[in-house]
Amino acid sequence: MRGRAVVPFLLGLFLLVHAAEVVNGASSETTNTHLDTGGLSRGSFPKDFIWGTATSAYQVEGMADKGGRGPSIWDEFIKTPGIVAGNGTGEVAVDQYHRYKEDMNILKSLNFDAYRFSISWSRIFPNGTGEVNWEGVAYYNRLIDYMIKKGITPYANLYHYDLPLALEKKYLGLLNRQVVKDFADYADFCFKTFGDRVKNWMTFNEPRVVAALGYDNGFHAPGRCSKAYGNCTAGNSATEPYIAAHHMILSHAAAVQRYREKYLEKQKGRIGILLDFVYYEPLTRGKADNYAAQRARDFHIGWFLHPIVYGEYPRTMQEIVGDRLPKFTAEEVKIVKGSMDFLGVNQYTTYYMFDPHQPPPKDLGYQQDWNAGFAFSKKGVAIGPRAHSYWLYEVPWGMYKALMYVKERYGNPTVILSENGMDDAANITLRQALHDTKRINFYRGYLTQLKKAVDDGANVVGYFAWSLLDNFEWRLGYTSRFGIVYVDYVNGLKRHPKMSALWFKQLLEKHGH
Repeated sequence: MRGRAVVPFLLGLFLLVHAAEVVNGASSETTNTHLDTGGLSRGSFPKDFIWGTATSAYQVEGMADKGGRGPSIWDEFIKTPGIVAGNGTGEVAVDQYHRYKEDMNILKSLNFDAYRFSISWSRIFPNGTGEVNWEGVAYYNRLIDYMIKKGITPYANLYHYDLPLALEKKYLGLLNRQVVKDFADYADFCFKTFGDRVKNWMTFNEPRVVAALGYDNGFHAPGRCSKAYGNCTAGNSATEPYIAAHHMILSHAAAVQRYREKYLEKQKGRIGILLDFVYYEPLTRGKADNYAAQRARDFHIGWFLHPIVYGEYPRTMQEIVGDRLPKFTAEEVKIVKGSMDFLGVNQYTTYYMFDPHQPPPKDLGYQQDWNAGFAFSKKGVAIGPRAHSYWLYEVPWGMYKALMYVKERYGNPTVILSENGMDDAANITLRQALHDTKRINFYRGYLTQLKKAVDDGANVVGYFAWSLLDNFEWRLGYTSRFGIVYVDYVNGLKRHPKMSALWFKQLLEKHGH
């Protein structure tokens, strides 16, 4: 990309020849000397700063219908032909269920400290509640034990889009208040079973995405929406996103309460939630566009973070959504407010926002409630280069603004940057995929801005790259590659560290200065 130093192509080819050495934990002097980290190193960040990579159960494990696992709403959702590109499924994914040792060996060889994985609720409780699948429990015990053996700190996330299908069929899942108790019971079991070794817990990954894409436009499971906003057979975009979100907030708070009351004293861990945060920049300096950008931030991260920090939804949401927005009782406020030890922020991109100056639509919905327009360029200049995914523009300065926004508006909580990365198209050659200088530039730009935020007082204590491996990318199936490690879907799921993996290996050398 223009204006950035990139590794010369011949050097890149040389590194690829040596990439196999990384898998075996071997170190090549050459791989550690020529990759431009832009002056960044482990020593550029606070002493105990945590470096990790992240994945999620459905995207990497495989064994979706084996090992005693019950189906999730995604297993059902993707049965419709055409829902997922190439009709891809999570049945095998990248088979981490069987290859976890290989994957953790790679992670360790790249000098990372931690691994953020998710636990599949329906692998533990195939019916969502009741009978335990001990085969699934044994898998997570093996994974956690091996990570600890390798000196990798486990970060366990309890919910990554994958509600047990049984609960969706039984009582409409997240739309029913019963899910609060059932999630808390599932979380309780995980704390009891794995909490002697897992000290970093997360309840939900991107609950906003679950509510918006699952219930406003039907783009994700369970695929509910009003007819005006998507191709759904059932749903109500005006109310259901808010109900689902409300129940996720209460489920999160109930799980945190269980942990603090029953396990904290003995296990001495911490628990938080992971929120996605696209940063929204006003398109112009005008008052209307500034208000539009603020509405977008309130309806995006504020939807979940405001109740957890302040005990209520943002005022803008209360005023616009009105009676369609559920309310917290006085008792619920006590449980919700303050229900996190840290906040995970998944930060990828930034958009311009403007006031569309139009009356509200006839059909109400969550996205329509923002009353804000999206722009991806200003005066003919794109906000940043676009990755393969249509939504992902490379805007490093948005990382800084997002972290400072959380610092200044929400009392500077302890933050883990829990996801950040970019994707390539899958239909490129192995050589092209491994020579991922564009991804290196992305990470260098974003980490430079993250360091700037830390230097300016943002309480960020860790960073997790998305993703360790190329994997099942939801509706994009296997047509999108986010990994720093290439997975060969044709030749036995063989792993090949990309140049970006070697870049991190160099950045994270323990003797870095």
